[in-house]
Amino acid sequence: MTNTKAVIPGSFDPITYGHIDIIERSADRFEEIHICVLKNSSKSGTFTVDERIELIKESVKHLTNVVVHQFSGLLVDFCDEIGAKTIIRGLRAVSDFEYELRLTSMNKKLNSDVETFYMMTSTNYSFISSSVVKEVAAYKANVSDFVPEHVAKALNKKFNK
Repeated sequence: MTNTKAVIPGSFDPITYGHIDIIERSADRFEEIHICVLKNSSKSGTFTVDERIELIKESVKHLTNVVVHQFSGLLVDFCDEIGAKTIIRGLRAVSDFEYELRLTSMNKKLNSDVETFYMMTSTNYSFISSSVVKEVAAYKANVSDFVPEHVAKALNKKFNK
């Protein structure tokens, strides 16, 4: 039986064109994409979870089959809650794979029904990460090649207080 729902988890602090690339390509392949903004109490982000959700919603508003959620528990529990059997993870480089493999192995151990699919980020976005974008933005450089305009404005506002 095919599953029509997939989950794309992450911190999205902030969402980048690399994230959007994975979301758009996934939205073409699944009936429903559930973006899961993981709320991690041990991490303090640049943007609050609510701010990230708003930035994501604005970035994907052209995709009618994408829903944005926040979740603070185990990802496989979230998958169970919404009836999804697929997790989608984007990979930029081989260096991402080792970390992702550990997460996938743990998720598989916790719930053997949930599969993880890896998608390579398009080459033109493979060097972009939220951390690097924030670092560049902190120096007041233009980040509009890496994030949508509304995200660039939000970063500018955060770093120019």
